[in-house]
Order: sequence, then C-alpha cells, then structure tokens
Amino acid sequence: MTRNSHDQMFDAELLERHPYRNAVRAGRPDTIVHVGDARTPIGGDHVATIAGPCAVEGRDALLATARGLAAMGVPMLRGGAFKPRTSPHSFQGLGQEGLELLAEARELTGMSVVTEILDTADVELVAEHADVLQVGTRNMANFRLLHALGERTDKPILLKRGMAATVEELLCAAEYILAAGNPNVILCERGIR
Repeated sequence: MTRNSHDQMFDAELLERHPYRNAVRAGRPDTIVHVGDARTPIGGDHVATIAGPCAVEGRDALLATARGLAAMGVPMLRGGAFKPRTSPHSFQGLGQEGLELLAEARELTGMSVVTEILDTADVELVAEHADVLQVGTRNMANFRLLHALGERTDKPILLKRGMAATVEELLCAAEYILAAGNPNVILCERGIR
C-alpha cells in the first residue's frame, strides 16, 4: 500500500509536535553508534559488550582487569572515575586520576573506555579521556547535564534509564541530548532493584 502525500504531511506534523521527535524510531532505520578508534558498533544487529569494575580504585587492579577482558575479546572497558554514592561517606572515585588510569588502560589494550559523567563542568575533561560518556540513573533527569552533552561533545552518550522512570521519560531525556546536537545516544535499560 502506497501512502499519499497528505498522509506523509500529516505524519510530519504529528512528529513535529512529538515530545521526543528526534528519539522516536517510527519510520526510521535502526541507529548504529560507532565507538572509539576501533569503531565498535552498538545497535542494529550488533551485540556489544561493556565490562569492567564499578569504580576505578587503583592502577594495578584496573590494568589487570583490562588485560583479562581484552584477552576475552571484550571491546569496551567500563570503570567509574567519578562515583555518585548514596552516602557522602562512601568512596566517590579517583576523579581525574581515575580518568588518566582509564586512558592508560585504553592505550595498553586498545579497548574503548566508558565512564560516568556527573557534572557539566567536567564534560570536556571526561570527553578527553573517554570514548563513551555514561549518564547514570541518578542523572537521567539532570537536564542541564543532558543539554551540555548534546551541545559540547559528539562522543557517544550511554544514557541509563532512571530509577522508576517510564520509557517515555527515558526518551525525553535522550531528546535533550539529540536536540542539542549530539546524534550518538545509546539507551541502557539498567534493570530494577
């Protein structure tokens, strides 16, 4: 069945008013985001593996983990340099030192680096050291951060679904990044408690 121009115009008008018009998949091909120098594909028919420690806690442990994962063929290393913790007394990450260790692990193994970003002030710093910037569940609704990631980097953004967030809320969060200019958004369903 062919569609007439009136139907196509009607669809375009509806899409223009849609709250997540850039994130909606209807009528569009699957998106494939390529990561790092290796151009590891995420999306389409590709299954991508990202593994690593929750937090970067030291050089020896991180490099041993990276070597082991690389030997298994894992293309992307995940590690938190900045850690949002429920308790202010918990380990908050190594910050810039952690980013530098992740960059060293990338240099050693050829793996792409994925790490979380918490603050708009750190967009350029994290983008300098990481191949993918991760927005964790606690920051899915940090609209200033999402907008800054869309405006100030074209590196892929791994957007985790927020706690108790609906699919529509996740897509609207992605829309902030997309509408600000970064088309490289990866949606992550992180699960529930």
